[in-house]
Amino acid sequence: MTNLFTNPKSLTSTLSGLVLSFGLISTQISGAAASPGHGDAKLPTIGKEGKASQISRTVEVNLEDNYFNPETISVSKNQTVRFVIKNTGEFVHEFNIGTAAMHAGHQEEMMMMIDHGILEVDKINRDMMMMDMGNGETMSHDDPNSVLLEPGETAEIIWQFPEDAELEFACNVPGHYESGMVGEIKVGKGQ
Repeated sequence: MTNLFTNPKSLTSTLSGLVLSFGLISTQISGAAASPGHGDAKLPTIGKEGKASQISRTVEVNLEDNYFNPETISVSKNQTVRFVIKNTGEFVHEFNIGTAAMHAGHQEEMMMMIDHGILEVDKINRDMMMMDMGNGETMSHDDPNSVLLEPGETAEIIWQFPEDAELEFACNVPGHYESGMVGEIKVGKGQ
């Protein structure tokens, strides 16, 4: 039998295997992907990208400086909604469907975008969004549950909601969520 403490190579291999195994297990338990704000967009707990042929309702959302209009959105279980999102404010804003925990994780990524010069107060340096932010992750904001808009820009999201969820829509630009730029999505029987 090999003694791990007298054979550094065996000890290193064993520790590496344990760290890797723990990382895989914790990811499977939490259901989290590498990018908590975007990568989880395919998790059944928040729904999934919808198909245009299944849209049953359109909701217009204005991104103001630092609030949403409307501030609450009610949807039916399994309903597919087209969101028409317009930034009517003077600052860059995001519309992101997720859970409170997802938004908390994504806010750290958004701070990295500011630190790297990708986000300015009223401008997005889109050519820099493909820059590696670590671990091969980029901030391309091309996930189906999120859009990032400069003042005056409009975008659409088509989203199919789950059976049951505690969801928010939020702007995760640093300071915006904390100042109240978060709304509730109520998943219910009918709208």
